[in-house]
Amino acid sequence: MLVKLPLRRDGGSGVAWVLALFAVLAPLALGACGESHTRVTTGTYAGGGGKNAPYLNVGPLVYQVQISRELNPYNTEDSAYLLGLTPAQTALKPGEEWFGVFMQVYNESTVPHPAATDFTVADTQGNVYHPIIPGPANLFAYRGGLVPANNQIPAPNTVAANGPTQGELLLYKIKVESLDNRPFTLTIVDPRDPTKTASAELDV
Repeated sequence: MLVKLPLRRDGGSGVAWVLALFAVLAPLALGACGESHTRVTTGTYAGGGGKNAPYLNVGPLVYQVQISRELNPYNTEDSAYLLGLTPAQTALKPGEEWFGVFMQVYNESTVPHPAATDFTVADTQGNVYHPIIPGPANLFAYRGGLVPANNQIPAPNTVAANGPTQGELLLYKIKVESLDNRPFTLTIVDPRDPTKTASAELDV
């Protein structure tokens, strides 16, 4: 936007006045820029590949759901997501099924930070589910750990990063009836301060 500045009566350019005006407006402009980076702790996942998913701030890291869906053990792709489970973990009770949340985590800072390991999925009736951690044979599983500076989970050039979802898997056993009690809410707890959380509605 162009602003027409008045001339001084002596014919000068009014430089001092312009500088004073800039001193007033500059902090306002910087404040407006900061608003574009407002920290988000709630959102709604929508769209394949995380296209419209919210970037959730939990402590110094940023989390984004790439996709969330039911998993079919008899499907070729989905069977790879269920590798590394013990017999006890593999067994489903009547009325249960597998559900996966594929997550990316970003560390945009200059120092390493621990990633969250406390992720719960809840339906609208109060059923709360905790993730099952497969053994090391599962190359898609989310395991948390320290995220290096200016890096991410999954790390570049890993099986999970190059896979169909481009995210690491949080694996849940859920009641089939919970599918009738949607939307699901994913809650992420800050590993350094359990009082800080973020949440997102999951598009199943």
